[in-house]
Amino acid sequence: MELPFGETVHRLRPASKVDPYSKKPIPADWATAVETEIPGAFVASSSTSRNVTASRTQIVTEKSLYCDPSFDVQPTDRIRAGGVVYTIDGIASADTNPFTGWQPIREVLLTRFTG
Repeated sequence: MELPFGETVHRLRPASKVDPYSKKPIPADWATAVETEIPGAFVASSSTSRNVTASRTQIVTEKSLYCDPSFDVQPTDRIRAGGVVYTIDGIASADTNPFTGWQPIREVLLTRFTG
């Protein structure tokens, strides 16, 4: 898919890390995350809400990433678009038409909390 006015979208995946003592995997290391460009992808606005409490005001921004269904995106990844990093809030399945084998683009729900 060619997007002549699209912006570059990247997937950030934490580097795997092993505990030197137990030799078991430990939580993700975002300091050395691997960044991969997602070809033909774009991020579209979904909604924004403002949550106000006595001690805090928080802005919740929700967007959707649209990409090729064969591209490897995991719930533990993060997405960077336009210099902003979003967490993945859900990944729609890559449905396949049973008659033709055609697959539409995949929608990945993104969220960003500010404040």
